[in-house]
Amino acid sequence: MTSPHTGSWHWLDAHGLQAVIDVLRADGHRVVGPRVADGAIVIRDLDSIADLPTGWLDEQDGGSYRLRHDPAAGTFDHVVGPHSLKNFLFPARETIASFTRQDGGWQQAPAAEPEPPLAVLGVRGCDLAALAVQDRVFLGSGYVDAAYQARRERLFVVAVNCRRAAATCFCHSMGCGPAAGAGFDLALTEIDGRFACEVGSDRGAGVLARVPTAALLTPAEIDAARRVPRDLEQRMHDRRPDAGAPAPRSLDTHGIRDLLMANPDHPRWDEVASRCLSCTNCTLVCPTCFCASVQEVADLSGDHVDRERHWASCFSLDHSRMHGQPVRSTTASRYRQWATHKFAGWIDQFGTSGCTGCGRCITWCPVGIDVTAEIAAIRATDGVVTEPPR
Repeated sequence: MTSPHTGSWHWLDAHGLQAVIDVLRADGHRVVGPRVADGAIVIRDLDSIADLPTGWLDEQDGGSYRLRHDPAAGTFDHVVGPHSLKNFLFPARETIASFTRQDGGWQQAPAAEPEPPLAVLGVRGCDLAALAVQDRVFLGSGYVDAAYQARRERLFVVAVNCRRAAATCFCHSMGCGPAAGAGFDLALTEIDGRFACEVGSDRGAGVLARVPTAALLTPAEIDAARRVPRDLEQRMHDRRPDAGAPAPRSLDTHGIRDLLMANPDHPRWDEVASRCLSCTNCTLVCPTCFCASVQEVADLSGDHVDRERHWASCFSLDHSRMHGQPVRSTTASRYRQWATHKFAGWIDQFGTSGCTGCGRCITWCPVGIDVTAEIAAIRATDGVVTEPPR
């Protein structure tokens, strides 16, 4: 068999996929991937392919997420759940320093032992794009986050090319899927009960070289594998849903930065604020949101203090507090800040939108607010101005 190398394609059956997991675990990786738990498909530790959600589909829409068992469904025919790579590379709660009172003073504890390297199975194109966005924030903006960098450098990514979209997906509009873009070590395309595996890095080739069943694909088979996400993308562009499912969303991104920047006083901000709960769900499930706060957390004795970094949200009233008062005191102003920053300000800061079209913010919004519909409404009435949001 030809040795695996970057760009080569190899067939994996179920035993081969299990061998990939076994090799990664033998190399000391913590292997995580999609599992059915708590009524959703979430990312948790994997011991074997038996843990994967084979035969399960997720039905998603605005404010709605349900699992449905379908014996015909493949291993990765679900789409995305509430978890993304952000949960592991930039955790929701992280101790960044610890201090203990000793001999009348404070001593900083030694740095914790490094975490084991992480391998994530089942990463979608939208989340690979989100990973690239967070890399710009934490590694490429002139201020390197050491904790993120340590995790990122040892991350092993097994991506999946989607062959199904949920009603909330609009990755095709953002240019972020459904095919897996750059950044994976291995990428899987599920075809007739087995997996066409593309090697994306030298590390991926090294792992696959230790999997005995990795037979090469023929050129015709490679072309067939590449057509799987391409065909889905075309169906998404045409808004042709799978049988019995709502059509995927879409978003017109032409001139979106200027559109939002030119409409800070649009009446739509007040309209959406009448429904928004400011619950922060959209920022919690977003794979690119990176706001955080730092707090000192003491034990009951007061002799030990942990300095912790927690996720923060621009939907929280205190997020914009300056000189004792919040700058954005209304829900309308906070939603406007989120949407305008995500789809416009990020372009100025990082050269790209902060949205990858994963649709999580639509699915996990308790009242089903749809950002694609909100931006479309502003575009449809561009230039209509009333009193600014209060």
